[in-house]
Amino acid sequence: MFAILETGGKQYKVAEGDILEIELLPAELVKKDTASLNTVLLVQGDKDVLIGDPYVKNAKVKAKVLGEIKDEKIRIFKYKPKKGYQKSQGHRQKLHRIQIEKIEIKSSAKAKEKETE
Repeated sequence: MFAILETGGKQYKVAEGDILEIELLPAELVKKDTASLNTVLLVQGDKDVLIGDPYVKNAKVKAKVLGEIKDEKIRIFKYKPKKGYQKSQGHRQKLHRIQIEKIEIKSSAKAKEKETE
């Protein structure tokens, strides 16, 4: 079973047990080192595939937050030739390292998907 999850403007293909580095999650999603993400775009089970419009209703991905880390430093350097203009800047993106624990689908979501077909 796998799911396609959207967070931080990016999409990730996840399965149970995967470890991901994603952009920092909002505080309301992280409770006691666990996160519940409900922006699931697609879920593939044993035999069926549920596609969201845009998200799959009643589908959640439960994850364990392993820690908050910083990405590598990005250096930005701007200059204009022959003008004496130089500007240097750096940035380190904050990330959460998470481990996918469970992909949940309520049975009502499966029934509604089958009815619309």
